[in-house]
Amino acid sequence: MQPLAIEFDDLEPAKYLQLADAIRSAVMHGKLAPGVKLSSARSMAHTYRLNRHTVMNALQLLVAEGWLESHERSGYRVTKSLPIESSINTSNTPILKANPYQFAKTLAVPAAGMDLTAYKYNFAGGLPDLASFPHKEFKRAISYVCNHLDVNQLHYGQISGNEQLKAHICDYLYKARNLNANDVLVCNGSQEALFLIAKAFITNGDFVAVETLGYPPARHAFAACGAQLIDIKQDNEGLCIDDLKAQLQRYPVKLLYLTPLHQYPTTVTLSPTRRLQIYQLCYAHNVMIIEDDYDHEFHYRCHPLQPMAADDPAGIVIYVSTFSKIMFSAARIGYICAAPEVLAQLTAWKQLMNHKNDVVMQLAVAHWMKEGGFERHLKRMTKLYKQRYEAMDSYLTALQTKGLPIDYIKPDGGMAMWVNLNKDTRHLKAQLAKQGIYLQTEVEFYYANSVRSLKPVNYSHIRLGFAGQSSEEMQQGLDMVIKQVY
Repeated sequence: MQPLAIEFDDLEPAKYLQLADAIRSAVMHGKLAPGVKLSSARSMAHTYRLNRHTVMNALQLLVAEGWLESHERSGYRVTKSLPIESSINTSNTPILKANPYQFAKTLAVPAAGMDLTAYKYNFAGGLPDLASFPHKEFKRAISYVCNHLDVNQLHYGQISGNEQLKAHICDYLYKARNLNANDVLVCNGSQEALFLIAKAFITNGDFVAVETLGYPPARHAFAACGAQLIDIKQDNEGLCIDDLKAQLQRYPVKLLYLTPLHQYPTTVTLSPTRRLQIYQLCYAHNVMIIEDDYDHEFHYRCHPLQPMAADDPAGIVIYVSTFSKIMFSAARIGYICAAPEVLAQLTAWKQLMNHKNDVVMQLAVAHWMKEGGFERHLKRMTKLYKQRYEAMDSYLTALQTKGLPIDYIKPDGGMAMWVNLNKDTRHLKAQLAKQGIYLQTEVEFYYANSVRSLKPVNYSHIRLGFAGQSSEEMQQGLDMVIKQVY
């Protein structure tokens, strides 16, 4: 391997992350081919004037992410299965050939959400621990905004979001996700973001490809705007490439909806190889990708993979995320990052739906981020959720040791675990609700009206959220769940 030209910056993140970013980028853009052998850690340390442990940390991170393979006595090699030509030959111009700016004429309203406050034990998969939120600190941010408010900001305007908040979000995306965003559209949560995308891109009868097991509110938004949903097969590594290819050849698909990091609900992280293969296929078939990155922050085993949107030269990825998992859902701070042409269309639709933002809330969040409170809170919650993640893993492992037929794969991160009880779980939700326990069962994550439905014969999984309640409450609730099932 020829040394890469890397300029390390003392003001940027840790040097092992800078080295990992440089090697990752070289792989993604074809400068390091699949199967190529890297220089030894000792040689790289000498070349880049780094401590050998710094180099090892970078290489081990890339192994954990799936970019490199480690071979005993022969060092590190680039993963052989990577389709590195995925982004090289694409244009820098967004595709948008399929006339995505036509609009649906019909709207179906999905059922209202359930009141989770009625449950003593709550295993909702994306529920943050509201008791641990720094309410007093955030109240001070709101007070500051009210005491220093420019009243002109209370008039109509700034449809795409408060400029201060947008600047902080763009800065945060670059530092935390390696996503270089010049602009974002701030929405009232990720659900409004998904609905805006559906309204702008879907006409009645259009085909939208989705993961077979998926996020119900997203499917409802697409279907409400006239979409026909096509299930794509999944396995233990995520979306199946061969099946996606087959369905793209069969149907004129306009959009692909993905949750590549901590797939909802199975928690699987889509590998770099499959991400690049999916990108290739979608580019070739003129399909735009909606990347829903709903809980990127909470990753415990290694540094999380950067979003697909971070390497999108063709401008085909519409990136959606939210602060609901970091803060609280009532804050209603979601955002979209996409090509300028896409953001312009989505902003126009937002003006029709809701032509003024919650300025006070957005300014408060911007001030909170500026003062460092956002980052401090995020670090605290990541540490707390990791403790609960380990506690749930220990509990489930103990049940396996006792001989109970429980199967699960410990995820790399997220806020929930996908557990196979090897029992029929279709009626479990209602049974547990009578005992004050809320959880989600496998049957909830299939969509009944898909054009190509891939429902199983048996529904044996449950989704167990571990973030929203203490380890003690979690164990008490799980004891009751196990007693009910076995």
